[in-house]
Amino acid sequence: MAGRPRDPDLEQRLLTTAWSLLTAHGYDALTLTQVAAQAGAHRTDVYRRWPSKVRLVADVLEQFLPPVPDFDTGTLLADLRAFATDLAVAWDQPWNDGLVGFLSDLRRDDEAERTFRGLVSRRSQPLVDAIARAVRRGEIGEVPDLALVGNLLEGPLMHRRMFGGQPMTPDELDVVARSVHRLLTATRVTP
Repeated sequence: MAGRPRDPDLEQRLLTTAWSLLTAHGYDALTLTQVAAQAGAHRTDVYRRWPSKVRLVADVLEQFLPPVPDFDTGTLLADLRAFATDLAVAWDQPWNDGLVGFLSDLRRDDEAERTFRGLVSRRSQPLVDAIARAVRRGEIGEVPDLALVGNLLEGPLMHRRMFGGQPMTPDELDVVARSVHRLLTATRVTP
């Protein structure tokens, strides 16, 4: 006796629904039961694929977060500013309001954390490429600690969003990009 045939589009429908709910209501409000109901599926359909909310959201982010464009403006400063602008747009999305909860849950799920770290690595590639171009052009003499450079660019954006609830202004993004540029080019950083 054969069971009901599998819906080949179900997983994509669940992911799309989860993305819609995540962007509309944030991580904290998202539930697997809600995803199932909105997608016209059973809770078991969701739980069979994702045993936890954090695992589902890691897969959702992997699929739906747009890639960071690889800006090649011809100068390190302009590349840093373009990268910072793209990060600012990403940090200004409503789903980021629940990021603290997501990151906390992520620490308890190795598979979800691996998925998320892979996503972060791929999204950082344009910065890696910009640094490599700057070295080739002679703007900087050596490859810096790329994780630190990324943290210096993204840290202020993350802090402003998570603790201030506000996006950074274009002038503030200029200050961040210029500060990182000055550090990389070994010039003194002044306010």
